[in-house]
Amino acid sequence: MFEEPDSISGKSQFGDGKYSDPGIAVNAPMTAADDSLLAYSNTSSNCPSFIEGNRLSGEASPLTMSPWNQTAPTDKPSWDPFDDNGQVPTNSLIGSLTREEGHIYSLAARNELLYTGSDSKNIRVWKNLKEFSVFKSNSGLVKAIVISGEKIFTGHQDGKIRVWKVSIKNPSVHKRAGTLPTLKDILKSSIKPSNYIEVRRKRALWLKHSDAVSCLSLNEEQGLIYSASWDRTYKVWRISDSKCLESVQAHEDAVNSVIASSGVMVFTGSADGTVKLWNREQLRKGTKHTLAQTLIQQECAVTALAIIPSAGPALYCGSSDGVITYQDNVKELSQGGQLKGHKLSVLCLEAAGNLLISGSADKTICIWRRDGKVHTSLSVLTGHTGPVKCLAVEKDNESKKEQRWIVYSGSLDKSVKVWRVSEYPQVTPMQPKHQHQASCGSESFPHDGSTASTSIHNRNRTY
Repeated sequence: MFEEPDSISGKSQFGDGKYSDPGIAVNAPMTAADDSLLAYSNTSSNCPSFIEGNRLSGEASPLTMSPWNQTAPTDKPSWDPFDDNGQVPTNSLIGSLTREEGHIYSLAARNELLYTGSDSKNIRVWKNLKEFSVFKSNSGLVKAIVISGEKIFTGHQDGKIRVWKVSIKNPSVHKRAGTLPTLKDILKSSIKPSNYIEVRRKRALWLKHSDAVSCLSLNEEQGLIYSASWDRTYKVWRISDSKCLESVQAHEDAVNSVIASSGVMVFTGSADGTVKLWNREQLRKGTKHTLAQTLIQQECAVTALAIIPSAGPALYCGSSDGVITYQDNVKELSQGGQLKGHKLSVLCLEAAGNLLISGSADKTICIWRRDGKVHTSLSVLTGHTGPVKCLAVEKDNESKKEQRWIVYSGSLDKSVKVWRVSEYPQVTPMQPKHQHQASCGSESFPHDGSTASTSIHNRNRTY
């Protein structure tokens, strides 16, 4: 294993990832001790009791207090994902990747490569359900990963962003290319007293995050990367020269999510219960972001954001109470509704085509489809034995007749599950006993609470 200064590694000596049984049923309610570690907020007491009250990441963080230290043994595959014709059914579990070394906190996928970040310091790379490479950072917990060309950016618990480059000659080799902010910029800025701000009664440089980096988002059209932090700010970086262009004091509590859209809009969601819309202005030497509007204001913490960028892009906001709030058209600021499919906090959201995928502390993944202003709940995926902390999606290149996606789900059970999901799934002959159809006249509906006996629950509910 190589240390951070020149972290290079080829194919792992540990061999292939383990496969786990897709038929694992998970229905036991989580305990109060489990729940208390999964959200980050000091918002209203009307929210669920599992919200962490102390916001100082070094004292009572998910990293230091997490109880998810064991996973079920899954040494031998006891399932067959193929039907009688040798084909994998729509909305099915392809396999699982497991390493007994740390909880999975971040995922990123591109060109059939999957990057996984955990609290073990290792960033692993997977290809075709097998470990392809591994590189190591001394900073510990990897909370966010994004990919831009040959560069991989990782956000960490220590407030820093690491930059890695893939070798052109050998794609399995990754070298650390730098850190944001750069040491040169830190030294240059530290000379001027005006570059210092007060953070929790301490002086700190404005271009450095003073708490954990919670989220990263790319705007590749403008060559920008956004970082959100528990220090209540988001910062804007130029990818070409690693410069910090701007730091925005965005919220009254931890910023849990940031989305940089392809246009000039930027969205942030916070533990203070708000979702804010910012407009970006491109200046000669940098950027300037101004608050356009507070889109959502609620008592419970905002834990995740996602956008389905179809005609009239829709914004989705996951919350610590398990509800997903949406707005049909963020450009027109039109009204939306709520999606209720989870029993506990929504921890992650991901958009793919017309699909919205949500992962939760209740250990399930919900698949939703948007058709104009109509939303349909398609499936509930179960099998994880811990909270689903992160998601990543890639287009299924093997599918030519229908729009299908490969969905990766990372969990605090130390595993990553790989699913194949269709926007218009067909119920196969081997699945009819799991089909459940119902109609709801209201804008939202509760989870049906049915007992899970397999990893897929097909349900068509439109509202």
